[in-house]
Amino acid sequence: MVQYRAEFDAEITFASGGDLRTRGFRLTVPSADATHAEITRLFVEALGRPAAESVEITGLRVFEEEGVPVGAPNPVRMRFVELNHVISGGMPTFPGLPGPIVEEHETWEQSRSHYAEGTEFSVDRITMVGQTGTYVDSPRHRYRGGTDLAGLPLERLADLPAVVLRLAGTGRRVVEAADLEPLTVAGRAVLLHTGNDRHFGTPQYTTDAPYLTAEGAALLVERGAALVGIDSINIDEMTPNGERPVHTVLLAAGIPIVEHLTNLAELPPTGARFTAVPPRITAFGTFPVRAYASLPYFEPHDHTRSAGWQPTT
Repeated sequence: MVQYRAEFDAEITFASGGDLRTRGFRLTVPSADATHAEITRLFVEALGRPAAESVEITGLRVFEEEGVPVGAPNPVRMRFVELNHVISGGMPTFPGLPGPIVEEHETWEQSRSHYAEGTEFSVDRITMVGQTGTYVDSPRHRYRGGTDLAGLPLERLADLPAVVLRLAGTGRRVVEAADLEPLTVAGRAVLLHTGNDRHFGTPQYTTDAPYLTAEGAALLVERGAALVGIDSINIDEMTPNGERPVHTVLLAAGIPIVEHLTNLAELPPTGARFTAVPPRITAFGTFPVRAYASLPYFEPHDHTRSAGWQPTT
């Protein structure tokens, strides 16, 4: 069956800042005479309906193609970006806390007596504190009687639209309320890209580490952020007196905190989806997560290389 396809180059500018460019983007259109406006609308829908300030489509052509029936949904290829540190035995954790111990509980050889000839398994064991690698804090981490890991709703952890605030490269270490003011954060994962993850595992990681202010946290609560993450050792300033106002404010509002993120430079300001889900453990406040983002994958027309979002220069 014949379908109609549009191919074009495009640049979209996001309302919250930043832009995205793609070459040779293809999508299914309803007819050979689909208008420029219709194709623009379909393109924005294929990206997950981001808050766009402007969309410019150039080099547009519409053509017939055998295959998917007319009117079928556009298959949008997704790519995934790892945003977590890999956990390994003895790795550094929060200062003063022990590193994880990874060991065998039962080896392949030891298991052979339990199974049929040629069948063997390993059973591994890990001993660690919850603050290992990239982890999520639930309200229980800060408050007695607060919601624990088992009580965190998936709506606060999985497939959240992400907004990335970029502080890396500015020479600043403090995320203030004024930085967050222009952003749309309601129902979103607010990810603070400070660039401090490049020092992970070194003494520099804890020295003058970037953080969010209490006023910034209050603004995120007021505007309904779903989750807040940072690629630094602590979302709070690590003051000698032990005050932790950001944990206090966010967790009181039921907003999970993800610390020790990495690779946030790979994400656009908006348009990605964020997930960081821990196991459902009762009476436990913090646990490692495999944090990751998903976003549309754009393939150039010549198919000689692939690329995701491209920052402007």
